[in-house]
Amino acid sequence: MKIIYHCFGGSHSSVTAAAIHLGLLPTNRIPTFQELMALPYFDKTPGEVYGVIRFMGRTGEGDEVYVLGKKNLGSRLDRIFMGLAELLGVKDRVVVVNTMHYVNILMMAGGFLSRRLGLVSLGRPILIWGTRLAFPQLVQAVERVKNEMKGGRE
Repeated sequence: MKIIYHCFGGSHSSVTAAAIHLGLLPTNRIPTFQELMALPYFDKTPGEVYGVIRFMGRTGEGDEVYVLGKKNLGSRLDRIFMGLAELLGVKDRVVVVNTMHYVNILMMAGGFLSRRLGLVSLGRPILIWGTRLAFPQLVQAVERVKNEMKGGRE
């Protein structure tokens, strides 16, 4: 399977969800500032990679996990990906997950300050605070994805 987590910039909620899926973050507690910052791509995505699907890792089951920054495509991206997967005959091997539903105002403000305005020292603490607040919902979202995948494999 190929799982693609996507959000506006591809450096916060999608990266966090992908890291949860890969077991790079604990699910029984809120990760620390250092744990989040140690993730590949977390708050490090340059603007020129919008629209680029980036590999995050492989699960123990061999599934490949990716992240993507989609800017303003919204839920249209899910339809585009699934339509393309259907055309290629791989619809049953692709999972597309929009993580924007879990982004809160702190993540938006912190991400904007850090990534868009380059005010990292101001934006990053706000972003981390928001990500830590959203973390339980991201864990639940990833668990839903894993359960749906498990159901499709049985």
